[in-house]
Amino acid sequence: MNDRTKFLLDESRMPKHWYNIMADLPVPPAPVLHPGTMQPVGPDDLAPLFPMELILQEVSTEREIEIPEPVREVFRLWRPSPLFRAHRLEKALGTPAKIYYKYEGVSPAGSHKPNTAVPQAWYNAQAGIRKLTTETGAGQWGSSLAFAGALFGIDVTVYQVRVSYDQKPYRRALMETYGAKCLPSPSDTTNSGRAILAQNPNHPGSLGIAISEAVEIAATHDDTKYSLGSVLNHVLMHQTIIGQEAMLQLEMAGDDPDVIVGCTGGGSNFAGICFPFIGQQLRGGRKRRIVAVEPAACPSLTRGKFAYDFGDTAHLTPLTKMHTLGSTFTPPGFHAGGLRYHGMAPLVSHLKELNLIEATAYHQNACFEAGVLFARAEGIVPAPEANHAVKGAIVEALRCKAEGKAETILFNLCGHGHFDMTAYINYAAGKLTDQTYDEKELAMALAGLPSVPA
Repeated sequence: MNDRTKFLLDESRMPKHWYNIMADLPVPPAPVLHPGTMQPVGPDDLAPLFPMELILQEVSTEREIEIPEPVREVFRLWRPSPLFRAHRLEKALGTPAKIYYKYEGVSPAGSHKPNTAVPQAWYNAQAGIRKLTTETGAGQWGSSLAFAGALFGIDVTVYQVRVSYDQKPYRRALMETYGAKCLPSPSDTTNSGRAILAQNPNHPGSLGIAISEAVEIAATHDDTKYSLGSVLNHVLMHQTIIGQEAMLQLEMAGDDPDVIVGCTGGGSNFAGICFPFIGQQLRGGRKRRIVAVEPAACPSLTRGKFAYDFGDTAHLTPLTKMHTLGSTFTPPGFHAGGLRYHGMAPLVSHLKELNLIEATAYHQNACFEAGVLFARAEGIVPAPEANHAVKGAIVEALRCKAEGKAETILFNLCGHGHFDMTAYINYAAGKLTDQTYDEKELAMALAGLPSVPA
């Protein structure tokens, strides 16, 4: 038997449509509310931030939305991405389980994020937009939008969470190589950033703060729109190309997953691998266990409250109902910067409330231990975020070993760790600490959730 089996699709079989799970939900999610009126938002409310085509996707209930050919043309640079059977990892674990992983680190930016960055940039370019602002944590999203902006002639400004800006200089260099401007957040270029710095000049930043800065610039400049790399419905939908490809590749392998695992921060790569399978189940297909793995230091699904909250710290965004730790919550500076968001995507949160998915959380040392084991078996060094999915898959494989079950496990390896080697150096030296959030700060943040009439 091969050490590792690769399943590749021909380009002609790359999905031509995104899958929209809204069409199959048994209960619709709660509406997005305007923070001033507390009424459901309409397209006009979102128009200052997004082009109309993306707004229509955000509210769509159509099951399939066509992927424009110019977008598919760019996707062909790296898609369809490979699916691997992890024979060597299975052997190392001594498990009867079969482990497959969908590898998204083959994209130009090294993660799954270009799956939505490319269409978002294209739709903005079609609408005549030439400037975009965004936020980024670890930098996968910022570098992906920078790449997409370069393709379609759009100037991109990225507000990167300060702790990640300092931890990951090569991500910053990648964004600048693609032509984007990268600023540490909180910055002195916005009112919201200056207000935070006035309280704490050494603030480590958060995705909520970086979102506030990017949204503020877009909302106050007519020539600029805002782009988000996770959380929103249209973003999650763009990622479903991952799960759709995986379905076809597993058919090639003659297999079908019993358990699907994904890391979760805002929810985009998790939705990408899982939503097509959940949709199949909702339409009468077989039931599977779907496991979301999040960082114990920022556990929105396992510790957060399902409530209406702002997506940003300065309260410039609409209110969405989601699992949240509170918009003022600042997670500690652990290395999986892409998972340091106070809230979970409303659609992922909704599925959790419907008991269609389950959630678990692990500290970063356990995740890096899993990542190193995976790298030595499979040869790919995962990003710190992806290590959470690796950990979740290994836990499931060892459960199968203990129970004597030959289940099939699928997980999304959402990106490589080539720009995160400082974290691996710290792990090898025993300098990586399992950081915990402040319980008092969490209580205060949850106490400050907005009051929404029933």
